[in-house]
Formats: sequence, structure tokens, C-alpha cells
Amino acid sequence: MTSPSSARDDAGRRSPDPSPILVLVNPQDIVNIASAVRIAKNFGIERMRLVDPEVFDPWRIEGIAHNTADFVARIEILPSLQAALADCVSAYVLTGRERAAKRRTLRPHEAAAELVRELAQGPVAIVAGREDSGLTNAELDLCRTVVTIATDPRHPSLNLAQAVAIMAYETWNARGGEALPLKPPRNVAPPATSEQLETLFADWHRALWAIDFFKTRRSENVMRSFREIVFRAELDGRESSLVRAMGIEVARYLQRVGAPFAGTPPDAEPASRGDGA
Repeated sequence: MTSPSSARDDAGRRSPDPSPILVLVNPQDIVNIASAVRIAKNFGIERMRLVDPEVFDPWRIEGIAHNTADFVARIEILPSLQAALADCVSAYVLTGRERAAKRRTLRPHEAAAELVRELAQGPVAIVAGREDSGLTNAELDLCRTVVTIATDPRHPSLNLAQAVAIMAYETWNARGGEALPLKPPRNVAPPATSEQLETLFADWHRALWAIDFFKTRRSENVMRSFREIVFRAELDGRESSLVRAMGIEVARYLQRVGAPFAGTPPDAEPASRGDGA
């Protein structure tokens, strides 16, 4: 394990994108430690400190939180919260318990924005207390800001990992994570052309006549509504071909099973006075 002042990445360099330090005080359940490790990896937190953990087994942690060996190897073990925060310029503590003392309290979204600004000045910690009893008042005194997650007052208690995940997510977004582009689709096709769409409409018109869908409905009104549905979907060329193939298959299925077509589109239908199906 490393000391707080020398935590670096595997190449010996400090991260170019500063992240908060996650501090767990006296964690009692190795599953909670592993869950916090996974959350840290999910949301770009590079460092974790454990204050006097009741259990610590890197092999078991990696077995629960897969592909985290690099992170687990950098976990720092400290004897007290004071030691864990010694090099930090600020600390945000997660708690949902009511306290008699008046303390500065923020919600996660607001706290994350402020935390990210303070990262420019030096290390900043996110602190989570014991699973069963949280932090003592003396430990709370070491933290400048209390972060409270809004929950239903009838059942306000959150699991340790849940609270850490909410704060880590808000911090990740405040650091720019939310601006990362979404993964593009594997197969990109240009928008469907007018010719493709008109062919689609014609094939579906024939298919709907074949199954007697129109009955007493005016087919031109139904098809007009169908057009609007397809236009709103903004199909690309591949999607247009797929939807057209569905209509073609309706007619082909009737032919395969020997079922007669209920009808075929007339060459021309009387003009409708109104829109809609």
C-alpha cells in the first residue's frame, strides 16, 4: 500500500484529470469495500483510502469487483480519519443522520460542483462512515461539508455503496463525464430516400388490402396516417428496407399457405374530404 503523499498511477505519474479521493471509515463488510471499488472505477475515481478496515483481502475484493486489480493495488490503509485527510484541502462527508450541531449541508449535485472547483487547489476527499453507525462527531468535525441525499423520510437509510455511487456519479458529471459522447450505432446508414419510402408505402398498401384491413375505412386516409407515423420515425435506409420487407412478407405468406387475398388496391379511389383514419 502507498502513503497518502505518494499515490500515483502505475507509470509513476499523477493523473492529468484530478479526481477526488474516496475514504471509507472502518468498513466492516468486504462486499461494501468491493462495491465501492467498482463504483470508483465506474466514475473515474483513482484513489481510495480505508481507515482501519475490519477486513481487507485484495484477492476477495477482486473476485467481487472484477478487473479492478490495478485499483486495489493502490488502496491506502490509514489508522485514522485524521491521517487519511492530512493532505486534503477539503472533505465532503456522506451522512443521512440528523445532528444536533449546525453543519454546512449540501445536496450531492451542488456538492459535486463545488468539490470539482476545489480539486484545482489540491486533494479533496469524499468520506463515507461505518455501515452501522456512520461517523462520530469528532470525525465529522474533520470534514468541512456534510452531503445529504434526499430520500423518503419514512425510509431514509441508504446502503454504503448506494450513497457512494450517487456522489461518485454526480462528481463524474461535474468533471465533464456527462459530456462524453454516446457510443454510435454499429451500423450507420443514410436516411431513407423518398423513393425507398414510396416503395415501402406501396407494398404495405397492397399488404393491408390483402388481409382486408381497411374494411369500411377509407384506405387513403389510413395510408396518410401511416405515412405520418413513418415520417416521424425518421427511418434510415436499412430500417426502411426492413419495414418494407415486413409488408412484402404478409402477401408472400398468404401465397404460401394458399389463402386468397381479401382484396387488391383499386387503380384510383375517390378523393377524401378530410384527413385522418
